[in-house]
Amino acid sequence: MTRWFRWLLLPLLATLLQACTSIALAPLPEGMTDQPPADWSRRARTLGGFDHWQLSGKLAVRQPSDSGTALINQWRQEGEHYRLALSSSFLGVGSTSLEGTPGFIELTLPNGDRYQSGDPEALVAAATGWQLPLTSLTWWIRGLPAPEGDFQLLFDDRGQLTLLRQSGWEIRYDRWQAFVPGLPPLPARITALKEDKRVRLVVADWQALEATP
Repeated sequence: MTRWFRWLLLPLLATLLQACTSIALAPLPEGMTDQPPADWSRRARTLGGFDHWQLSGKLAVRQPSDSGTALINQWRQEGEHYRLALSSSFLGVGSTSLEGTPGFIELTLPNGDRYQSGDPEALVAAATGWQLPLTSLTWWIRGLPAPEGDFQLLFDDRGQLTLLRQSGWEIRYDRWQAFVPGLPPLPARITALKEDKRVRLVVADWQALEATP
């Protein structure tokens, strides 16, 4: 990405996330184990097949350059295709959307300007200044490791996933909730950490979508 492109995008994204916020990290629970519970394989297969869904919630970002919150008006996932519609919860700016697949992304700014890239992570980095592994996040948000790369899972004494480490990120599962009938509980609040970057996502609603033929 060119320097002028980042210079153009940073003010808009900074406005979106400029409201100050603090992400308090709860201590890791005692008694964690890397031995999965007996039903983990079945649970992982069920959640792995849950690939058509939409959720809404709130995103909080804390990093050295800026901190803030944004509403996730909708995150719609249909297989590998995703669309995120974001807006500032404080300033009322227009919707900013991210739409794409693992090898392609289109970013639409509130003024209607669109930018495309064959490297989703690079475009997000150019726009926000921090790394966001979008492809992996579609797995982590369901409480699953991404298919690519080594990982470590830690469970609490009730057999619930508490911590996932992969690709340099540490994903803490702070709360689970039974959102969708017939499915295991899904993450209701996660905190992702990498070096000096912290991202918290709180899910308000999660719904299953029908897969189109």
